[in-house]
Amino acid sequence: MNNGLYYSDYLQLDKILDAQALESHKSGSIAAHDEMMFIVIHQAYELWFKQILVEIDSVLEIMRKPALNDNSTELQTIVHRLNRVIVILKLLVQQVDIVETMSPMDFLDFRDQLVPASGFQSWQFKTLEAKLGLRYECRHGKEYYIAQLRQQHIDVIKKAEEEKSIANLVNTWLERMPFFDVDTYWKDYVRLSEKYEGHPFWADYEHIYSSNLAESEQNNRESFRAVFSDAHANSVRLFSSKASRAALFVMLYRGYPMLELPFQLLQALLEIDNQLGSWRYRHLNMVRKTIGSRMGTGGSNGAGYLKGAMDKHYIFSELSGLTSFLINRQKLPLLPVSLVQKLGYNFCVNVVE
Repeated sequence: MNNGLYYSDYLQLDKILDAQALESHKSGSIAAHDEMMFIVIHQAYELWFKQILVEIDSVLEIMRKPALNDNSTELQTIVHRLNRVIVILKLLVQQVDIVETMSPMDFLDFRDQLVPASGFQSWQFKTLEAKLGLRYECRHGKEYYIAQLRQQHIDVIKKAEEEKSIANLVNTWLERMPFFDVDTYWKDYVRLSEKYEGHPFWADYEHIYSSNLAESEQNNRESFRAVFSDAHANSVRLFSSKASRAALFVMLYRGYPMLELPFQLLQALLEIDNQLGSWRYRHLNMVRKTIGSRMGTGGSNGAGYLKGAMDKHYIFSELSGLTSFLINRQKLPLLPVSLVQKLGYNFCVNVVE
């Protein structure tokens, strides 16, 4: 054999394959059969969390630039890496199937020996949530979510919470959308109604939206203004009125070439939220089936904590909520010619007469 790189050395398999120390075997008794699987599955989760953080950090690095070039490969790279995160998260949801092959009695063979270790102490997962945009004030159980962590891991999470998150940077990116400048793109726009004041497009859009609400949906008028009107700006919201208008515009006119990648970016964020929600749901049901109403090994109230986190930890719910304000595509305002040209592919055509 040559002296080149060896597969086992490259992957450091000696370290990885020797990293499963069964607590049930340390006392000299017969090892609990399912503890090996339990360790391996959680090690796999942490390895995938590490890879997700690599992808998210790369996206953050690109989006932190003074100006993201939407016409370059940067936006394509962001969408590609976020889609990879989605695929990994789907795998993590599927891995719950493996854990569920362990019966409640199988788990009890070694559960008491795990105290106080718990998945609640996964500092990588809490860091991931912070980097995506889960704010401290929005956390379920925020008063003790880091209480059982070592200081070095608390420092990592706190640093992530202090820095600009994916949500923060996407908000800034959306606010930079240039297509609403009245003097540049809306001079030849034909107003449909003079009922509402402000930007001609949004005035018309609010009129169309409000006119098509059912009787039971009339409260949506105020919701519309609360989300999209600068005069009703709510500091509690993660996405500003300006960013929300831009995001809705992308959803409405995503068929234009210039808006294809922005739409894919928004969809990727929503799907990340969806997959995280699916993972929390599967985890909650698994815990209910395995330990019922008992407390978690880390001291949380078990299924109760997981239910609270599942309900509260949707990071991009403001973006998903914009679907409440969509209208029938046949009723969309016709965009001015100058804007249509900007949103399409710009190229010259030589006409031969």
